[in-house]
Amino acid sequence: MYSDVVDLRDFYQSSLGQVARRMIRRRIRMIWPDVTGMRVLGLGYATPYLRPFHDEAERVAALMPAAQGVLQWPRGEKNVTALCDEGELPLQDASIDRILLIHALECSEELRPMLAEVWRVLAGGGRVLIVVPNRRGIWARLDRTPFGAGHPFTQAQLSRLLREMAFTPVQSSAALYIPPSASRMVLSAAGAWENIGERWFTSFAGVAMVEATKQIYAKSKPDTRQRRHLVYKPAATSI
Repeated sequence: MYSDVVDLRDFYQSSLGQVARRMIRRRIRMIWPDVTGMRVLGLGYATPYLRPFHDEAERVAALMPAAQGVLQWPRGEKNVTALCDEGELPLQDASIDRILLIHALECSEELRPMLAEVWRVLAGGGRVLIVVPNRRGIWARLDRTPFGAGHPFTQAQLSRLLREMAFTPVQSSAALYIPPSASRMVLSAAGAWENIGERWFTSFAGVAMVEATKQIYAKSKPDTRQRRHLVYKPAATSI
């Protein structure tokens, strides 16, 4: 079950949410250091992590599942967000170079159809980066943050699911070693927590991350239920 979009917004406006965003965004940026000229899509509630790409990529857009709700982004600028059916993304085949899923996979009731759609819209040389609550971490065990919602994964479980859906995992990573506490003392030491966690406690990060490519010559199509697919006509304003 998805968290409500207003609750997600409020979390990222809190002190703890701002620290979580900074720690996770730092790791995302290390995986994708340059997206110049690319088309970038966020799926789920990815807008807190898309800002670094906004002025660099050719296009940046965000799709938010109907069960979650949608909010305009960026604030004060032309809106690039839209509500969607997670099993029917309103995009052309092979049209996106980078896809970031966060607050998405662990909450979806159409997990395999959604991944099948991600496979469809991802370009041949594109990459998808999935961020999910880590089953072994503290954050997944407490429901006072969005990372305590839905079904958590280990990196191995996430990689196995991606392979089943005709993706090839490229690299795994993790972030968010700081405890989910609003204490000023804890938050002020977030950088130290990350450095220690990355060196000694990688299995207990708050989020697990896997980057993958699509298998172009897969023997079979991604496993999904039969459904009617819409055809979207290209337009000048399409992403």
